[in-house]
Amino acid sequence: MRGLGPPHYDATQIESSLVHLFGVDTAMIDDGTYLVAEDAGRLAGAGGWSRRRTPFGGDRAGAVRDAGLRDPATDPAILRAFYVHPDMSRRGVGRLLLDAAEAGARAAGFTRYELVSTLPGLAFYAANGYREVEPVEITLPDGVPIGAVRMQKIG
Repeated sequence: MRGLGPPHYDATQIESSLVHLFGVDTAMIDDGTYLVAEDAGRLAGAGGWSRRRTPFGGDRAGAVRDAGLRDPATDPAILRAFYVHPDMSRRGVGRLLLDAAEAGARAAGFTRYELVSTLPGLAFYAANGYREVEPVEITLPDGVPIGAVRMQKIG
């Protein structure tokens, strides 16, 4: 967020989101659906998919956390927690992670995918077949609003 968030978010929104919203989602790690990309032993990016009902956010995003399972026959898999190191942006890392996450969800029986994109990610997801469904305003516990967009893909 600090590297790619400006000019979409101001400093208050970025710092608040790092405290209250983003970060590790241990459920995805425990489920084995969180992926890490490295470049020469250095973290290049991370992201994954989830069969859980939680729509976005890490462990600290308490209000939206829901450990319930989605049904691949009726629900989309949720793609979540995609981050690319700013030094690695525009090098295919995000695409590699996105393709791997979709493949994992597909192997689990999902045929639809959904995510809540931050504003810097909109063009990336649109270029990869996601369509905008609706804007989302996330109000963090300290009252700071963060704009995002719910997106979907079939296939």
